[in-house]
Amino acid sequence: MSTPDGRRRLSSGEREQQIVRQAIAYFANHGFAASTRELARELGVSQPLLYRYFPSKEALAERVFRDVYVSRWNPEWDAWLTDRSVPLGERVRRFYRQYASVILTSDWIRIFIQAGLTYEGINVRYLARLREQVFDVVLAELHHECQVAAPTPQQHEDEIEFIWGLHAAIFYIGVRKWVYRLDVPEELDRLVGRQVEDFMTSAPLVLRQLRQP
Repeated sequence: MSTPDGRRRLSSGEREQQIVRQAIAYFANHGFAASTRELARELGVSQPLLYRYFPSKEALAERVFRDVYVSRWNPEWDAWLTDRSVPLGERVRRFYRQYASVILTSDWIRIFIQAGLTYEGINVRYLARLREQVFDVVLAELHHECQVAAPTPQQHEDEIEFIWGLHAAIFYIGVRKWVYRLDVPEELDRLVGRQVEDFMTSAPLVLRQLRQP
């Protein structure tokens, strides 16, 4: 079916996807402070139409979170990180190379920054998942590979900070590009691989130092 000006009329599903795409772009550039009335105006739809698909701004933000963060998480990553038939350095390097290709995009980085400033629910849930499925897993594999004693709670928190150092260095590439608008190296795989190599080289020493009195 066509509209009076000859354009094809969007199906309900297509209209919903269009609203979500526009919301992703809007939240990435302007944050989450707008009211639903303002959102509807910026997205080029009426407020009643927006409510037909998303009854609140929180519902729309939840859908954006699902599309930008949850749907882009590759479930194979979990198996990669625990596959001890592959050297740990290779596993971590493979994960972060693919993970970087997913997160180092304008919408992923900018929405994450905006949410941290004005809509913290997205960040809190995502970072909890990241810690459980990546940081804790990598640390368990490091303990096994380096043959170190199980950490005390304080040592574990210090080890988490060590993992954060690697993760933040990769995340910051996206901040430099999509927030500060600075040039970043084109050979992303090589850059990420080098950061992982430095991390893996220093890991045995760091873990043993953390266990010293």
